[in-house]
Amino acid sequence: MWDYNEKVMEHFLHPKNTGELENPDGFGEVGNASCGDALRLTFNLDSEGRIAEVRFKTFGCVSAIASSSALTELIKGMTLDEAAKVTNQDIVKLLGDLPEEKMHCSVMGMEALQAAIANYRGEASPFDADDADHEGKLVCKCFGVTDVKIRKVAKENHLHKAEEVKHYCKAGGACGACLEEIQQILDDLWAAAPAPAPAVDFMALPLVQRVMKIQEIIDKEIKPLLEQDGGGIELVDLQGSRVTVRLRGRCAGCPASGATLKHTVEDKLREFLSPELTVESV
Repeated sequence: MWDYNEKVMEHFLHPKNTGELENPDGFGEVGNASCGDALRLTFNLDSEGRIAEVRFKTFGCVSAIASSSALTELIKGMTLDEAAKVTNQDIVKLLGDLPEEKMHCSVMGMEALQAAIANYRGEASPFDADDADHEGKLVCKCFGVTDVKIRKVAKENHLHKAEEVKHYCKAGGACGACLEEIQQILDDLWAAAPAPAPAVDFMALPLVQRVMKIQEIIDKEIKPLLEQDGGGIELVDLQGSRVTVRLRGRCAGCPASGATLKHTVEDKLREFLSPELTVESV
């Protein structure tokens, strides 16, 4: 039995924006009911090009219904450019938390949205190819997952192990025959990723700019890592080189919170901003 929070249960028991629009501006369908999950998303735009109406139909579990409902609430009022930037982590953040084994439901919501936007624009689904001359190679035959999708999910969720990929897109979750190939894809992906250089003269920047840059790294590089384990973090203060944060969720009471501060939060801030930074919690 999965342990769901109140917000997830609210979206499951009282889902928002269910059904299907007639003659929608955008239509996206992902998944397969025979594999356990499927989602159909439709939307209409207003005269200003913003999402005025959005509906979903899903065949799936509590997490699938809750993720789809949260997604529709999240994107209402957005332009398509804004909606195209929504990630599965944004859906999880709105819900508060999802079990790691159910993260693929939030990914399915993101995919349906991007497929619907591509449909409106007359483009191919972004999951069909990495670029114009690279068609996705089928890696997981059980769930029909390509190398393109595996790399995309891994990049957006900082996944380094094949076992993690199973939770986000089901690849390797049935017979397991493709797990070795998935791990090779991940190894190649991160080996090719350039190491980010520390920001130049970070400590010489005005205080407001330093705070903004720290918040940016927390949002993009640190929060997604902690949210995978049901945790969270918020920036509290900055005094000189000392950064004060507050751990949230499972991280708040975790016996390993000290290691998280040192080896995740502090290391990331030093990597991207300045080796002078130190991190404390309140």
